[in-house]
Amino acid sequence: MLLTTKRLIALSVIAIALAGCASRYDAPADLGDDDAFCKQNGVAVGSPEYVACRKDRDVQRSNAVTRANRAQRDLGDYMMQNPSRP
Repeated sequence: MLLTTKRLIALSVIAIALAGCASRYDAPADLGDDDAFCKQNGVAVGSPEYVACRKDRDVQRSNAVTRANRAQRDLGDYMMQNPSRP
């Protein structure tokens, strides 16, 4: 019984730690619903303007993810180069 409780606590701690890691790769900028955004200008689905709008939104989202990854990497580099010593 005691071993099962310890195992359950350990698994809970691991699950919480992994949940924090999983959210790192989410899109940092919530651009909203791409379909609704592109339709609001009266553009028909499937038209060249709609396709261009969706591509632009994809590029914006990709750039936001790239900026977030770069910021995370730069922070890690800064922390490695400037350690604080208690």
